[in-house]
Amino acid sequence: MVEKIKRRIGKIDIDGILDTNYIIEQISDNKYSLFKTSGTTERPDVVAGKLLEGRIAIIVDGTPVVATVPYLFSENFQSDEDYYQNFLLGSIGRLLRYLCFFITVSIPAVFVAISTFHRELLPTSFAISVMQLRAGVPFSPFVEALAMILVFEILKEAGVRTSQNLGHALSIVGGLVVGQAAVEARIISAPTLIVVALSGIAGLMLPRLKGAVFYLRLTFVVLASLIGLYGFISGITVLLLYVFLEFI
Repeated sequence: MVEKIKRRIGKIDIDGILDTNYIIEQISDNKYSLFKTSGTTERPDVVAGKLLEGRIAIIVDGTPVVATVPYLFSENFQSDEDYYQNFLLGSIGRLLRYLCFFITVSIPAVFVAISTFHRELLPTSFAISVMQLRAGVPFSPFVEALAMILVFEILKEAGVRTSQNLGHALSIVGGLVVGQAAVEARIISAPTLIVVALSGIAGLMLPRLKGAVFYLRLTFVVLASLIGLYGFISGITVLLLYVFLEFI
């Protein structure tokens, strides 16, 4: 593996390397992979831990970011603090991140599928409550979910790009104001807002999968809007096969 990486680095033809990601892009097996194929960290203790686990570290002059390869899919659900916790606490944290991954990519799609095609799956009292809350809303559940996902991503990116003190306030206040105003104006329904907010909060638990979560969430919502739960299940099946072929 070390010799293979050396050969790939030796074949790089570029004017300059300003960051580790320049090398990662050049030596990656699949440049268009949905998931990360190499790890990055700025912590020396994490790099030391990866080396003890048999990984290879790539250090670039001029940047504190170190790349570690090979990279396993399960590492997306690890935290740097897991090395210093009891194994029970660390395991619980990782299980929560797996659960959050499933919630963030599936809850909006399941809601759209049930609201559009499978209302009989809901308990009668709950279905009546959802229909009452949706009364007067001009858009379909798919359009509502799609719009709220995009608004949530815009607010999240805006919070990251602004200053630290203003960014947190912008994300929280902006989400509350926009969501409450949209519900009161009957542009979206309260159940859709709750579902998308839960999905967005769960996604914050997985910073290493931010890009993948966004694309998967949109893809599953589109599939669910076309053929209901059958589309969602098909999407999950393809995702599992993709992860198996990419990392196994």
